[in-house]
Amino acid sequence: MSPERLRSIVPMFGGGTSYVETLDAILEFVDEHQPTTDELVGWHRGTFARVSSRDSILRRVDYLEDVGFIRRAGDYWQLGPEGEAYLSEQTTLTLLEIMVRRNVGLRSLLYALSAGPMTIDEVSHQQLDTHPELGWNPANPDMAKQRTNWLRSLGLVEKDGDLYALTDEGHQFIDRAVEQWAGTAETSVSSTGDGLTAATYETTVVARSVDPEFRATVLSRHDGTCPVSHVDHPALLDVAHVLPWSEYPDHRADLGNVLPLSKTHHAAFDRELFTIDADYRLRVNPEFDTQSDILQRTIIEQAGEQISFDTGPEPAYLQKHNQALAWLAD
Repeated sequence: MSPERLRSIVPMFGGGTSYVETLDAILEFVDEHQPTTDELVGWHRGTFARVSSRDSILRRVDYLEDVGFIRRAGDYWQLGPEGEAYLSEQTTLTLLEIMVRRNVGLRSLLYALSAGPMTIDEVSHQQLDTHPELGWNPANPDMAKQRTNWLRSLGLVEKDGDLYALTDEGHQFIDRAVEQWAGTAETSVSSTGDGLTAATYETTVVARSVDPEFRATVLSRHDGTCPVSHVDHPALLDVAHVLPWSEYPDHRADLGNVLPLSKTHHAAFDRELFTIDADYRLRVNPEFDTQSDILQRTIIEQAGEQISFDTGPEPAYLQKHNQALAWLAD
């Protein structure tokens, strides 16, 4: 069973962009000396200026233990499984993998930053909106700062004035992460029939899983609601890509290329039974026929109506998607 993911992220001593350097020093000291708790506290006091509080030091030690970087062995400390894995590789990529796997919210923050720079207040609200279980006081910026400082130390985020933005390395990470952190689950469902009805249409539907934190980011940006059907139960919502996943790998983690749709409406969108134009109007395939009250009400009867978005898909992506629809050419 995987260990529980951590909601609280603790800063390291040494300054906001030196967390990795400090972590390296701690792990090397523990690996070489297998210190007692008193010796580990003493090492902190001797290494970092203005660090004297035992409680403050032990809070950081406890966090490193929770992540798995270090562990107790009787009266002594030694490397934990994550510490051993990191020191054996000593790469930023290995450390990043450990941090985003063991801490809630780091990946979703990177996805959110891909849409544009954010202030620390916006970071705080993004984290709490996407992960309510974090539960910190939004008026206190410290928790958000600790997260951005870890990502800055890892080279994925940079600070410019009051704004935090992704670096090139941050963009490269999210491009991989949306699939890497979920794998790909494919379910094929085929049916045959005549005409474009909701029940009978010859096709194969492929459902792909994405990183759960990417999914959470998308749902949060859209208030957890399908903008077409207004379904708002998370178990009934999919992350739908405007430009297809298989054909546009560079846009898999692009927040401008996705929207939450109910599972039924996602299938209808992928089967080209309806689309949304660049002005966010619902356009319906004229051959689409259904006796379903729900589909008539949420698709057919809404033809030509404008869909309301707080943050809609990128119009250029919708336009490109729609250029391939023969029934929309006229």
